[in-house]
Amino acid sequence: MIIVHALEGRERDLGDGFTVRRMLPASACRSVGPFIFFDHLGPLDVEADARHDVRPHPHIGLATVTYLFEGAIMHRDSLGHVQRIEPGAINWMTAGRGIVHSERTPEDLLGRPRRMHGLQLWTALPAAQEECDPRFVHYAASGMPEVVEGGVSLRVLIGELHGRRSPVETMLDTLYLDVSLAPGAAWHVPALVAERALYCVGGEITLDGLPLPPHRLVVLKEGATPQLASVDGARIVVIGGEPLPEPRYMWWNLVSTRRERIQQAAADWEAERFAAVPGDDERIPLPESRFA
Repeated sequence: MIIVHALEGRERDLGDGFTVRRMLPASACRSVGPFIFFDHLGPLDVEADARHDVRPHPHIGLATVTYLFEGAIMHRDSLGHVQRIEPGAINWMTAGRGIVHSERTPEDLLGRPRRMHGLQLWTALPAAQEECDPRFVHYAASGMPEVVEGGVSLRVLIGELHGRRSPVETMLDTLYLDVSLAPGAAWHVPALVAERALYCVGGEITLDGLPLPPHRLVVLKEGATPQLASVDGARIVVIGGEPLPEPRYMWWNLVSTRRERIQQAAADWEAERFAAVPGDDERIPLPESRFA
């Protein structure tokens, strides 16, 4: 079998009717390489008077990776960064010992219908760097390398493919590809890293001739190089990396190799000891169900 897991995901409400499809973590699979979290938003038609905002909230021990296909998000964080996220760019936020951020609808998009479609993934940080200084880096869409093979377009978001390396700097070996198949095109998934998974963002695909249901995160067997194909065209992302050497505790927006560190971060958020986001004084309260 070339498929280790075919994860279905589940719907999660982030508040104000803002729902996502959460693929990781799952009971059958906690991580793929360094990736410990995978949310798929949309594609969604947003009404003119609707706001899809995520109020300020904290993170520790992880890096967030935001990538849009349609729409825009305004990022603000406790380091003072204000960055509009648009399709094709990568926003990489290293939480380290602690950061707070919000993700809101840009003001210029309010009052008119719009589309939203994107992914937010989290990667773990190496155990030795979990308490590093927080940082935020925006990588423009124009800087992402692209490899074209016949009817296949491959954007190298993180990692390296065919000698083309992404500018995104990571602390762990990481792979993230955006793959577009033209109608009738096919592509063999290379065994670039030990752990890999693919997710069909749009369209219909087959894997070695086997039709794959939509919205499945398909974890591949190590070393397998199956053929992806699409009759009518499709868009797929491939993620992966080397296995994490140690497990992670994960609760709410907090990640650590140490249980007590999550408990401390939760207490710090409740006591308002995290730095605030300049210009955004709202906050998401700590969940009622506490980390045990």
